[in-house]
Amino acid sequence: MCFTNAIFFLSQPLHFSKMENEEGNEEHKPIIQCKKQKGGFRASMFIFVLSALDNMGFVANMASIVLYFYGVMHFDLASSANTLTNLMGSTFLLSLVGGFISDTYLNRLTTCLIFGSLEVLALVLLTIQAALPHLHPNACGKPSCVKGGIAVMFYASLFMLALGNGGVKGSMTAFGADQFDEKDPNDAKAIASFFNWLLLSATLGSVIGVTGVVWVSTQRDWHWGFFIITLASSLGFVTLALGKPFYRIKSPGESPILRIVQVIVVAYKNRKLTLPESNEELYEIGDKDATIDKISRTNQMRFLDKATIFRENSEPKLWEVCTVTQVEEVKILTRMLPILCSTIIMNTCLAQLQTFSVQQGSVMNLKLGSFTVSSPSIPVIPLIFLCILIPLYEFLFVPFARKITHHPSGITHLQRVGVGLILSSISMTIAGVIEVKRRNQSIKDSSHPISLFWLSFQYAIFGIADMFTLVGLLEFFYREAPSNIKSLSTSFTYLSMSLGYFLSTVFVNVINSVTKRITPSKKGWLQGSDLNQSNLNLFFWFLAILSCLNFLNFLYWASRYKYKSEDSNSRPDLKTIAETKTTLKMVDDEKAKKGESIKDIMRGKAKESSQTSEANSEGPSSSDETDEGKEKEGKYRELNSR
Repeated sequence: MCFTNAIFFLSQPLHFSKMENEEGNEEHKPIIQCKKQKGGFRASMFIFVLSALDNMGFVANMASIVLYFYGVMHFDLASSANTLTNLMGSTFLLSLVGGFISDTYLNRLTTCLIFGSLEVLALVLLTIQAALPHLHPNACGKPSCVKGGIAVMFYASLFMLALGNGGVKGSMTAFGADQFDEKDPNDAKAIASFFNWLLLSATLGSVIGVTGVVWVSTQRDWHWGFFIITLASSLGFVTLALGKPFYRIKSPGESPILRIVQVIVVAYKNRKLTLPESNEELYEIGDKDATIDKISRTNQMRFLDKATIFRENSEPKLWEVCTVTQVEEVKILTRMLPILCSTIIMNTCLAQLQTFSVQQGSVMNLKLGSFTVSSPSIPVIPLIFLCILIPLYEFLFVPFARKITHHPSGITHLQRVGVGLILSSISMTIAGVIEVKRRNQSIKDSSHPISLFWLSFQYAIFGIADMFTLVGLLEFFYREAPSNIKSLSTSFTYLSMSLGYFLSTVFVNVINSVTKRITPSKKGWLQGSDLNQSNLNLFFWFLAILSCLNFLNFLYWASRYKYKSEDSNSRPDLKTIAETKTTLKMVDDEKAKKGESIKDIMRGKAKESSQTSEANSEGPSSSDETDEGKEKEGKYRELNSR
C-alpha cells in the first residue's frame, strides 16, 4: 500500500502555485500515514507477548528456585537465600550492559534478540542439570555442597541466565517506549499507558508462572518446570522477531559514557576560567547540525558549565569543548542518582518476600480444602490484585487525576514512587506481625500450623507498592533521560533492584554476625534451618524502620528535583494544548459562518494576479484573514510538534 501510494505521488507533475501545492500536500498525506503505521500499540503487542512469556519463567524462578537450591543442590537456609538474591542482583545489574550496548553499538531489537538467545541457552543447561541425578551434589551438612564439575555447570548456567535476562530487560523496556513519539501530545499519554500495560502483561505471565509452572516444579519435577520456562521464553523471542515490520527502530548513537567523561575532563581543564554572563557565548551546535534533541541550559551544577566555554583562537574539538546539551545530559543523570539510591531499600524488602517469606510458607498449612498449595505460589495473591488494580488505575484514576493535575500520567512519576515507598514499609511491619503469630502457633502446636494465606497481607500490600514504584521509575528514567541514553537510563530501575538484592545479602550476613555476639543465646537472628529458632520478625521490623527513614530521604531529594519538562523550551502541558485547540476551533467556527475556510482563502489568494480589478479590491480582506489563519495554524502546529 505504501509503495503504491509513493509511486502514485511521484508520477504527478510538479506545481508551483500555492493552490496546486496545497493539493499536492494532500496527495502526500498517504505517505505520512504509512510512516505512522509503524510503532504505536500495534507494535507494542509483540513486546507485551514477550514480556508475559519471559516473566512467566523469570518470576516462577524468583519465587521457587530457592527451594531448588535448598532441596536439590543442598544449600543451607541462609546460603540458598543468598544464592537467589545474588542471582537476582546480578540479573538486574547486568541490565546496564544491555542498555549500554543498545544505546551505543546495536539497535534495541537486535540487542534484545541476542541476549534472549543467551537466556534460552542458560535455561537449557538448567533443565539438563535438573533432569540428570548424577549432576546433583550429595548432601554434606555444609552451607554449600556444590563442587567440581557440578559447580562449574551450575554457576555457568546461572551466570548466563543473569546476563541474558539482564540484557533483555536493559533493552526491551526502552524499545517498547520507542514506539511512541514523546513530542506528540497524544503519544505522551500513550507512553504513560504503555508502561502500565507492560506491567499488566508481565503480571499476567507471572500469574501463570507462580501457579502452573511452580506447581509442576515442586509437585512433579524441577526439570519439567525448567523445560516449560525454556519453551515459553523461546516462543516469546520468536514473537518479538516476527513483529519487526511494525517497529520503529532507532539507530544507536555515540557512547554515553564517553560523553559523560568528556564533560568532566573538559570542565576540570577549564576550572579556572570565568563563565560568560550570556548563554549565547557558550558553545552549542546549530539546529541544522543537531542529531539529538537540544537541551537548554539550567543553573544547577554551574561548575560543569565551564566545559562549554569556547576558548579564543581555538577550534571546536573533542576533549577541548563540550556543547550545552552534552553538559545538561550529565546534569540530568546526576540529578537522577539520589532518586535511584532512595529506592534501593524498597528492593531489599522485596528480596525478603522471595526468600524468607517462601520459607515461612513451607512450614505453614498448605491446604486449601482438598487442594495442596505450593508455598512459592503465594505471590499469586498480589499478582491477582495487580491484574485488577492496573486497569482500574489506567481507566479510572489516571483520567480523573489528569483533569486536576493536567499531567499526562495523572500524577508525577516521583509522587507515584513515593506512594510505593510508604506501602513497602507497611508491608514489612505486617510481615513481622505475621511471623510472630506463625512462630507462636508452631511452638504451641506444631501439628496445626496457621494457614498459608496469612502471608497474603504482606504480599498484597507490597504488590500494590510495586505497581506504583516500578512503573513510576521506568517512566521517570525514560522520560527524563536524554534521547541518546534512553536504554541505559531505563536500566537504572533494574540497577536499584540489583543493589537492593545485594544489600539484602549484606544485611543477612552482618545481622547474623552481630546478633550472634550480642544475644544471650549466642545465635544469630537468621541462623540455621529452623525458623522457629530464629528471630525473622525482628529482621522484618528492622527493614520497616529503615524504610521509613529512607522515605524521608526520598522526600528531600524529590522536592529538590527539577523535571526536564520544566525547562523553558519544554513542550506545553495538556491544559495548554487543550486551551489552544479550543481557541483555534472557535476561530475556525467563525470562519465557517462567513462561508470561508483557511484553505479557500489560500486558493483565493493564489488567483489574485489573474483576477479582475473588482476581485482585487477584495484582496486585502482575504489577505488579512489568511495571515490570521496562518498565524493560528502555525501556532497549533508548533504546539503539536513539541
